[in-house]
Amino acid sequence: MTLYLVDTSVWIGFFRASPTAAVERLKALLAIGIEIGTCTAVLQEILQGTTDQRRFNQYRSYFETQPIHLPRDPIRSTIAAAQMYFDCRRQGITVRSSNDCLIAQMALEHGLILLHDDEDFRRIGRVVPELREVSR
Repeated sequence: MTLYLVDTSVWIGFFRASPTAAVERLKALLAIGIEIGTCTAVLQEILQGTTDQRRFNQYRSYFETQPIHLPRDPIRSTIAAAQMYFDCRRQGITVRSSNDCLIAQMALEHGLILLHDDEDFRRIGRVVPELREVSR
């Protein structure tokens, strides 16, 4: 059973061997065999950020073997993510990437802890207290 949804911000640090607290937590989770997963929005962000075909293929191959969490109901999930973005904005909180609301929604829907290194998720967590997010 997957316990963590890992955000793009952590995967990028992991692939670049950046020594951030979130990357160290990901390494620790992998070392003890905790199942981690991601979602299609994260997969897209990772793949579209590659700079060459070899790395694109390498990342694609890796993520094809990992749990990818899908929306339980694509329309309702999208509406819930848009509502999340709207609620943040209404409270004066700017979420820089609407994709982050989709990612947070996937964590909520699947009861996962969102492992990230992105200020957007801390902001979202102030408006959506049921979002379990950790960056350290």
